[in-house]
This record gives sequence, structure tokens and C-alpha cells, in this order.
Amino acid sequence: MSTTAIFLLLILGLGFIITFQIAKASEYVSVLKGEKKSFQQSNRVNGFLMVVFLVLGLVALGWCHNLLYHKTLMPFPSASDHGEKVDNMLRITLAATGLVFFITQILLFWFAYKYQYSEKRTAYYYPHNNTLEIIWTTIPTIVLCILVGFGLYYWYNMTGAAPKGAAQVEITGRQFNWIYRYPGKDNTFGKKYFRAISDVDNNMLGLIWEDKNAHDDIVTTEALYLVKDEPVELIINSRDVVHSVGLPHFRMKMDAVPGIPTRLTFTPKYTTEEMRQITGNPNFEYEIACDQMCGNSHYSMKGVIKVVTRDEFILWRAKQIPNYKLAFPDEEGTEAPAADSTAVAMAK
Repeated sequence: MSTTAIFLLLILGLGFIITFQIAKASEYVSVLKGEKKSFQQSNRVNGFLMVVFLVLGLVALGWCHNLLYHKTLMPFPSASDHGEKVDNMLRITLAATGLVFFITQILLFWFAYKYQYSEKRTAYYYPHNNTLEIIWTTIPTIVLCILVGFGLYYWYNMTGAAPKGAAQVEITGRQFNWIYRYPGKDNTFGKKYFRAISDVDNNMLGLIWEDKNAHDDIVTTEALYLVKDEPVELIINSRDVVHSVGLPHFRMKMDAVPGIPTRLTFTPKYTTEEMRQITGNPNFEYEIACDQMCGNSHYSMKGVIKVVTRDEFILWRAKQIPNYKLAFPDEEGTEAPAADSTAVAMAK
């Protein structure tokens, strides 16, 4: 356990002991002074503790921010164009809700102290005020509607039609890793059918070999390669249960649902090497995390994204072997073997 954690536990333990001792002292006072004086004494103690909790809470909030903020993704820029808008929305939301939080919490604890019971003061009965109720209902409603409106607009941009000429990459989740598929030189994905899936026969995605468009498809579990400053459309699938493609550095997320392809569109802004310099971490890697509990080894379902330049991507792609050649290493020609007619019909 780190020194900081031990120090924090000691502070919490000390605060508990002090609070317990004050409560016990108040109990002894009630015995010695009688019920009325005990009530007054307890009321003063509780009012004082409200102020103490307020001050300590704000101090702890600032301390936690300084301690943990640099460990979050917020100090670093988003790695995608849409992610920048998500960051801006998050900052605006935090500013609006943070302002309300500080005002209401400070007033709550201060009023508990300032307006504690006193024999010299009579409580003022103030049942309602229609004007105030309209104001504090209307303003939050307008603010929330604006935030939701921008959120929907950005969401449709992320999940809508990809820009013309955008690259396509297919991501398929399975327990417990990710499978990536790239179209070959024809720039067209081959057909697939779930009944044709066979890990033994090097056909993890169930490609239909009778379809020649599938002959040059590249299938890999190594990493997802993307090109900087070029839009990409991710076509997301699942081979078994519901997964979720989480792209924290790109500020994006999309569920992978069996039988229902989903999509994400974005443009990477920084290569992996550039992000290593930005973060100051020479071992930095973009991550694909599964954000949906998917089984016993869910924690290990992580993938790596390599954002590279166009030339680096071409070089990497030239080294890849199409899935067809891996499935049929002895095949010399391009003719496909006979396929299951039912599978072909379903794939169409």
C-alpha cells in the first residue's frame, strides 16, 4: 500500500475517532445538564460539525483533484475529431453542474449552521413561491435540452453515414478478444455466414469462399491499424455475446451485438508515436476495451490500435496474408473450393 493511501486512511480514522468522541461528550453533557440544555448543546455541536464537514469536504475535493486528475484522460487531447466535441460537451456539463453543486452544497451546510435552533429566533413559515419554482424548473430544463440536443447531433455524426472515400474496417468481438477484417485490393468485403465459422479451419469470421471478394480480405487479431487524418468507418459485430467497443482515447463507444452490425465513424488525429510524445509515455498504446460485461475473462478483452501514417499503413498491409491463403495454403489458383449452398444462400 502506498504512503498516500496509508496517510488518507489515517486521516479518515482520525476523523471518525474525533466525531465519535464529540458524540460521546455530548451524551455525557446531556446527563449532567438535563434534556433541554443537552438539546441546545447537541444542536450547537451539530451546527459546528456541518461547517467542519463543509470545509473538510472542499479541501478533500481539491486534494483528490490534484492527486488524480493527471491520471485521467482529460489532461490530454482527444485522438479523434468527434472526440474533441465530446470533450467540449463534457467540460460544459461539468461547468454547469459544478456551479450548481458548489452553490447548493455550500448553502446547505452553511444554512444548517447559521439557522440552527435558537430560543431568540422564530422560524418564518414560507410555503411556496410560484415565481421561484418556475425559474428553478425552467432554467435547468432549458440547459438540459441544449446539452441533449448537442449530444444527439454529435451522436448522429458519429454513427451516421461515413464521408465519401472513408476506409472501412470490420471489428468482431468474441470471448475474449477482437478480430479485425480489412477489404483487399477490390476494396469490397466478401460475404460471410455464421455457420461457416471455424477456428480450426482458419475461418474465424465464417467467410464464404465461393465469393471471390472474400479471397483478398485480411483477417487478423494482432492490432487495429488506422491512418492519421483519414476518416474510417468501423463496422462492429459480435460472434457470441454482447460486447462493446470502447475507444477511450477517441472518446467513443459502441455496442457489438450478435447479428446486428453497428457503426462508428471518425478521423484519427495523432499517430501512436505522436501520442507517446504528447503523453510523455514511451510505451503508450491506443486501447480497445470491452465496455460490456461479457464473461469470466471480460477483464482481459483488450485490443491495441496502431495509428500510423499512410506510408506505414501501406507497408503493413503489403505484409499481410489474406485469410483465404491461410485457410488454403496449398491452393495455387484463385478458384474457390465448393461451398455449402445453404450458407451461400443465407449470406446473400
